[in-house]
Amino acid sequence: MKTFTNFLLAFTILFSATNVLMAQQTAKELKKEASSKVARKIRQEAKKLTKEGWFVAPGALMIEKQLERSYMRQSETNDKNEPKYVTATGNSVAETQTAAKLQAMETAKLEMAGQLSSQIAALIENNIANYQRNNDDAASVTKTIAASKSLIAQELGLVIPMVELYKKIGQNTEANVRLAYNMATAFDVAKRVIRKSLDEETKIAHDKLDALMKF
Repeated sequence: MKTFTNFLLAFTILFSATNVLMAQQTAKELKKEASSKVARKIRQEAKKLTKEGWFVAPGALMIEKQLERSYMRQSETNDKNEPKYVTATGNSVAETQTAAKLQAMETAKLEMAGQLSSQIAALIENNIANYQRNNDDAASVTKTIAASKSLIAQELGLVIPMVELYKKIGQNTEANVRLAYNMATAFDVAKRVIRKSLDEETKIAHDKLDALMKF
């Protein structure tokens, strides 16, 4: 009986170990398959963009590598499994390539600022409800946050694009850029700008503002 029990115990351990190895192998295979699919999709997208007339600036990474870099950044997460970067896209047409790029980047930064201000607005609105602030406070806060988008974009400063593509449109040049900015840093910048704007533009007392911005 003891021999049979030992046999069952050994079999159970062997079976568990086999399952672990199979799970690890399956995870590796799934990851490899996913990477292969992503790489294939990136190649197809790069081929499509080239066919449409898009090109890169002299000395820049080729389209496929830029798309790969963009995908990697957008896939990164922090230790809470939240997006590590906030991303945004900008498009513009101008007489020169430089002007088109600058305008496209400003458009992308405004889009990025809009995402950040929307996140912060939702958190503040939640605090307003929790602390039962009056409707006047809520209206003032909403109005101020909406007006802070351009200020946030300015405070973000220099943002290096992940993707930077160009296409000729008659005598003009179209630029398409995709930017990434560290989410934690960008959120802190946006929070600081909005806190300052609320302090200057509303009549909400400092202690109440501190409570609304506590997140």
